[in-house]
Amino acid sequence: MGCSFSGLNALYDAVNGGGDVWINENRYRILRQLGEGGFAFVFLVKEVPSDNSSVPGTGLAAKVRDKSHLSVSTGFQDLNKNVNLNAEDGTYAMKKVLIQNNEQLELVREEIRVSSLFSHPNLLPLLDHAIIAVKVIDAILCVFTTQEASWNHEAYLLFPVHLDGTLLDNSKAMMAKKEFFSTSDALQIFRQLCAGLKHMHSLEPPYAHNDVKPGNILITHKKGQSPLAILMDFGSARPARKQIRSRTEALQLQEWAAEHCTAPFRAPELWDCPSHSDIDERTDVWSLGCTLYAIMYGVSPFEYALGESGGSLQLAVLNAQVKWPAGPKPPYPEALHQFVMWMLQPQAAVRPRIDDIIIHVDKLIAKFSC
Repeated sequence: MGCSFSGLNALYDAVNGGGDVWINENRYRILRQLGEGGFAFVFLVKEVPSDNSSVPGTGLAAKVRDKSHLSVSTGFQDLNKNVNLNAEDGTYAMKKVLIQNNEQLELVREEIRVSSLFSHPNLLPLLDHAIIAVKVIDAILCVFTTQEASWNHEAYLLFPVHLDGTLLDNSKAMMAKKEFFSTSDALQIFRQLCAGLKHMHSLEPPYAHNDVKPGNILITHKKGQSPLAILMDFGSARPARKQIRSRTEALQLQEWAAEHCTAPFRAPELWDCPSHSDIDERTDVWSLGCTLYAIMYGVSPFEYALGESGGSLQLAVLNAQVKWPAGPKPPYPEALHQFVMWMLQPQAAVRPRIDDIIIHVDKLIAKFSC
């Protein structure tokens, strides 16, 4: 067990009861925790105006080039505080990462670097960030000895806030009430994901997200409109194209994918990589097919295998063994099922690319939109 001190953060924690954090020159007050996982915590924060806040060009909002990222949650009421929260009044989502070693530090730095490459309305932008050194000393020995302190790091990443939750959150709530997205909304959500991925796949070199899934898609509901969909979490994003020329390289890729790519949405070539193969951005297309299925039915098309006696998720994926559950009444059009299966081609070489997907989904939207 350790105790930590971190410069200005420690100073303002002492003054304000642990409620304020600095990210570079901007100060934020923690309103409440939104979630946590591993060594990361996500908080809802509100920018604290500085003494010179009346001066033009001060505050984070003045420095964000794309102002659409500052109005993504309109009129959300925080029942704990009885106040309306939206990014226009300075509220954001802050991710705090506790970094224990140099490997974790490099991973966070890479996530920051990769996030800075993207600028698209359907990709969650990193608005600001800071990595600080943190002095760590033993909580007991620090009282009785002059023990030397060690240094770890903390990363603070600031994002627009989307308080309607993820697609996974929304799907679980809808499934509990036996509700489904309409065909039109399902296609519109999917189309936005395609737009974000096209941006990533069009870079030079192309980047793959590598972990497209409902838990990495933020949803914002808009009255009278289809939901806004934002793809987030670029911690697994890497240059998409990789030549595999040995069994060792194949096994290394499989090991990396097992750690970074969620199993029910992972492409077959990342489960069982041939010793001589060319991996490209169509790993994301497989995940897109799984995600469209999940938009429709709330789960991956292969999760059923986890609940079957003797079932194998890997075999279900490698053989593209898809089962279609009961859905809404009237059911989704058969054309959507065929669209999903087109993306779930086990052989990556014959799987469509993102441009092909966009052409097809636009045709489906034109056909099935109200």
